[in-house]
Amino acid sequence: MKLVLVSAVALIDPDGRILLAQRPEGKSLAGLWEFPGGKVEPGETPEACLIRELHEELGINTFESCLAPLTFASHSYDDFHLLMPLFACRKWTGIVTPREGQKLAWVRATDLKTYPMPPADEPLIPILRDWL
Repeated sequence: MKLVLVSAVALIDPDGRILLAQRPEGKSLAGLWEFPGGKVEPGETPEACLIRELHEELGINTFESCLAPLTFASHSYDDFHLLMPLFACRKWTGIVTPREGQKLAWVRATDLKTYPMPPADEPLIPILRDWL
């Protein structure tokens, strides 16, 4: 089974809310809510991936020193196995703006379970809820 490495981040605003992005139509798992991030490219670290993806998808900039490793997800889908480190980030520059047509929501950790998420993301909810 193919292993896919995806890096994700819990962006946390000054009010303690976490940013979720809704997967747009035309992508697999469309309509589900997820933590921002993306596939790690060959030769790229998970942190570098997030810095790139946050700029491309949301128009914000951050630094490796602002990304704190929090936990990870490991989940088998039908045709691949997903390994997804989740980082926490409280510091960035710029205004969060959806650049790829995705809907965004700032959500309290206690309300994350009300947003339908991909199976790999669901186990991360209690960890974030307990951590915040």
